Amino acid sequence: MPRSWRLVDSGAVSPPESAAIDEAILEAHVLGKVPNTLHFYTRSLPAISVGYFQKMAESVDLAECERRGVAIVRRRSGGSSIYTDNGQLIYGLVLHEPDLPQIRADSFRLICEAISSALRSFGVDAVYRPMNDVEVDGRKISGNAQLRRKGSVLQHGTVVVDTDFSAMDAVLRVNSLNRRGVSRPSDRMTSLARIIGAAPEMEKVKGALLTSFEKSLDARFAQSPLTEYEKTLVRDLIEEHYSRHEWNFKF
Repeated sequence: MPRSWRLVDSGAVSPPESAAIDEAILEAHVLGKVPNTLHFYTRSLPAISVGYFQKMAESVDLAECERRGVAIVRRRSGGSSIYTDNGQLIYGLVLHEPDLPQIRADSFRLICEAISSALRSFGVDAVYRPMNDVEVDGRKISGNAQLRRKGSVLQHGTVVVDTDFSAMDAVLRVNSLNRRGVSRPSDRMTSLARIIGAAPEMEKVKGALLTSFEKSLDARFAQSPLTEYEKTLVRDLIEEHYSRHEWNFKF
């Protein structure tokens, strides 16, 4: 029988708040205060999500970000800097390590193949590309990262429904991409809107992902708000980390 998991849908939230919510859910899960949880959200304003160890000067054009009003937030998980806006659905999946394959690459495969299956329901040939991407015709449509803490796993990532590729190219530096023969960040990216000619409704994308996650993880999701513990932790994390220059620009 499928197990009961929680769905939290935050809607459109600020970059500091979204990062804080993901971490608060993870911490509450570690303490046994909440069940396995799927978190959906979109950005209330464009932002760059910077990988924990990423050096800002190597990946972000800070002057262009300021000119365009693009926020910057450093996440807890690793990986490269990515541009996000309200045309991208972002998910965070928090679950117990035993609910995933023991090998990390296989755990990425399980979740990313579920994302691929959801995207195929829109008529696109989405495939998992190791270690942590989903691609269509060799272009990334979903990038993903993991953070593990005391037996709990947070995997979060984007699904590019529609996005401003010109802004992406303007605010991200391409130094690390040139080794791959890429001159602009968007050269490796695509979106549902670009492939099928129009952006599907975000709620339909959420529904497709939810159905696919339920099948892959043997779960049934019931929507529920954050607990009071999580809400308090979100406020603390925003104040102490995600709204502070010292955190977001630490490298």
